[in-house]
Amino acid sequence: MATADPQIKVWSRNEYDRAADAGLFSGQRVELIDGAILMMSPMKAGHAIALLLTTNALRNVFGDAFCVRVQLPLSVGDNSEPEPDIAIVPGTPRDYSEHPSSALLVVEVSDTTLAFDRGQKRRLYAEARVADYWVLNLINERLEVYRDPVDDDYQTVTTIGLSDDVAPLAMSNARIRVRDLLP
Repeated sequence: MATADPQIKVWSRNEYDRAADAGLFSGQRVELIDGAILMMSPMKAGHAIALLLTTNALRNVFGDAFCVRVQLPLSVGDNSEPEPDIAIVPGTPRDYSEHPSSALLVVEVSDTTLAFDRGQKRRLYAEARVADYWVLNLINERLEVYRDPVDDDYQTVTTIGLSDDVAPLAMSNARIRVRDLLP
């Protein structure tokens, strides 16, 4: 009798969406990343406060001409549907009958998932050609800015401290103080 090693099931976005529609993930925070369904950890208070502060700051900068999507899916590739903490896309919610496949800016608020956000998520967003990817690093109280995506990585990485400010690429005249994003 022939033997074979167990195989890992790689989920497509279509399979993942059908499973979600059937209620398989009801009440759970999950993301599809590279064909794997990942269980996301519960949100801590500091993360929630930083998410609210950053969302408010970006809404003030981008205004009504852009949609500030909070913890909503991006369809990036056939096997990934991450739910970034914040994604800025052009237009209004009614402009999207499907999840967007990229964004002008993606922000991940990061405490327990810092290595994941700097690694697998960074690669995923670079592949999706997200021009401006920010990791709000709650552990070290700074903002990591990733720009110039080529293939599966960013060519420019800048770390911005508490006393400094940042401008989104899509709104280069705006200034946001990093201190204002942190709890």
